[in-house]
Amino acid sequence: MIIGIPKEIKDQESRVAIVPGAVAELVKADHEVWIEKDAGLDSGIDNKDYENVGAKIVDSAKEIWENSDMIYKVKEPLKEEYKYLREGLILYTYLHLAGNKELTDILREKKVTAIGYETVQLDDKLPLLRPMSEIAGRMSVQEGARYLTKPEGGRGILLQGVPGVRPAHVVIIGAGTVGTAATRIAAGMGARVTVLDVNIDALAHLQDLFPDKIETVYSNPMNIESSVRDADLVISTVLIPGRRAPQLIKEDTVKQMKEGSVIVDVAIDQGGSTDITKGHATSHTNPVFTKHGVIHYAVANIPGAVAITSTYALSNATTKYAKAIANLGLKAACEKFPELISGINTYDGYVTNEGIAEDTDNEYKELNIK
Repeated sequence: MIIGIPKEIKDQESRVAIVPGAVAELVKADHEVWIEKDAGLDSGIDNKDYENVGAKIVDSAKEIWENSDMIYKVKEPLKEEYKYLREGLILYTYLHLAGNKELTDILREKKVTAIGYETVQLDDKLPLLRPMSEIAGRMSVQEGARYLTKPEGGRGILLQGVPGVRPAHVVIIGAGTVGTAATRIAAGMGARVTVLDVNIDALAHLQDLFPDKIETVYSNPMNIESSVRDADLVISTVLIPGRRAPQLIKEDTVKQMKEGSVIVDVAIDQGGSTDITKGHATSHTNPVFTKHGVIHYAVANIPGAVAITSTYALSNATTKYAKAIANLGLKAACEKFPELISGINTYDGYVTNEGIAEDTDNEYKELNIK
């Protein structure tokens, strides 16, 4: 199999899908790995690092896309890459299709086999999303603290406070992987932390991890409104695998927040979890916008800012399944690793994930690999 690694073209996306160690494994198994020139530079990986383990360095994205059996990426194809999509191609990357009807339709029409990292489920966990969720959760507090400062337009509050001065109030909606990572950082910095979730067991777990450092609140519209209204920094993390994010923070609530408060919407790549950020993703070049006096941070590829850490974490998680697909073929790989089935979003001209089909107004068809 020829496995192609194009350079990412999303704004300020500095990650690359594969590291040299993983390339060596694929080459050892008699596969060809074609990597676009300089694809790894922003992640600290030189072209020679790839060539030394058997990769072929290719000058153009066009050559990569047109010759590869499987495209192994970090982020979803952008409009400039749609022309390369074709029947029979395996696309293995983050897709987040529930909030992207246009790409879903094109993948279906071109009969691309599209595998989304974020929908691969194993024992109710998301093993290919988890490493980036860990990073995004940690960075959400870091970025939120930055935008609370006056030079960035914020209230002028130090997250941890000082003796005799109250710390910032950080409200985290969702106690999953992102929420737990954000809680770890916010509590560790000495902020006053409130975590909301509908899963009592998840809240109990956080309470055990951070005794006497956080407060946990059952998530319902009334509790979300009162907590957000009082917050200096809100981190919204709610994720429903394969589905568009629910808009849990209403615009009327945002209007009642203090001027210079900050909302970090980590669920923006699934469409956004507030009325205001819904469909309004930002980038690392222009990460925030202000509405109703509140700063909204809605970067859709937060981990891209720490590319070296993110690239190695992502490759560690995804290489296992890339090897299986290359070595065995898609059908046998799914038989060996049944969790891969949940990752297949489109196949043979159909949407094969029920949630994505519903959110993008497409017909759903149960997966039947030929």
